[in-house]
Amino acid sequence: MEYRKFPNSDLTVSVIAQGTWAIGGPWAHGWGDVDDRESINTIRHSIDSGINFIDTANVYGLGHAEEIIGEAIKGKRDEVILATKFSAIVLENGDFDWDASPEHMAQECEKSLRRMKTDYIDILAIHWPLAATPIEETMGGFQKLIDQGKIRYAGVCNFSKSQMEEALKYGNLVSHQFRYNMLERDNEADVIPFCVKKGIGIQAYSPLAHGLLAGEFKSGDVLKPEDWRSRYTLFEKPIFYKIMGVLEKLEPIAKKHDCKLADLALNWILGRQGVTTALVGMRHPSHVDENIKALDLNLSETEMAEIDKFIVEDDLGIKILPPDEYIDKTT
Repeated sequence: MEYRKFPNSDLTVSVIAQGTWAIGGPWAHGWGDVDDRESINTIRHSIDSGINFIDTANVYGLGHAEEIIGEAIKGKRDEVILATKFSAIVLENGDFDWDASPEHMAQECEKSLRRMKTDYIDILAIHWPLAATPIEETMGGFQKLIDQGKIRYAGVCNFSKSQMEEALKYGNLVSHQFRYNMLERDNEADVIPFCVKKGIGIQAYSPLAHGLLAGEFKSGDVLKPEDWRSRYTLFEKPIFYKIMGVLEKLEPIAKKHDCKLADLALNWILGRQGVTTALVGMRHPSHVDENIKALDLNLSETEMAEIDKFIVEDDLGIKILPPDEYIDKTT
């Protein structure tokens, strides 16, 4: 395993992290059946394999993912770095509301601590910048929890450069978590350079583009209506067909290195500027072993440039929708 340090902190994390959205269970947007015992075994296997960073959120499975983590890390708390998120609220009708007030933060922090059976959280982050609470108040809430020893550091998710600039007026941030993969790269324009300049570590989520870059799909595949991905931009036609064409061009590079497409995509993201760790949703122990293989890959600068060329030439035309316009609000 390889490790990188979150700048401006004493947190050194594995470059591949355990993502836990899908292990939340029934309320997981159609990822399929989830076996809690298998999830626990997967987390324990990832720890034994050198993965020391686990990311979750209070709304993953409406708290169930955090409970699974709490069970999995029994006797291993000092071996892992835990990150969780707050601010999303799921209403009875399934819609979302958002609350980033210090009061709500404190309440959700207590629930997360209890569910994960721990005395402290290493990183607590704002899930989405959608709440009406002034950022000054939210940052003040973080500092209070830090002073109380309940969290060690504050982070954000899905923030723009300007939103991070505003937050930094009132406190420190050690991490920024956002969607980043070969196909979705809008943050390269200003968010990533800003993080690098300010020493904010990057957690890249969806490095495999929800399975697309893992080679799980073919051009004729049709997703079930209950699968949230059926309503996500990358799976809409004709973008989906264009992506399939790009993947065909990437296959020779993967074949040259005798690896899977997923290995190629993970290695690519870990080679990008400023990325500290890639969050991968692993649900079975075999997934851990497969993803770690990506670290054996050594892409040349020429191959990295070739990958970029394929994506630019195909003009995927991917529009990154604001969070209120698509269902994937909980990653």
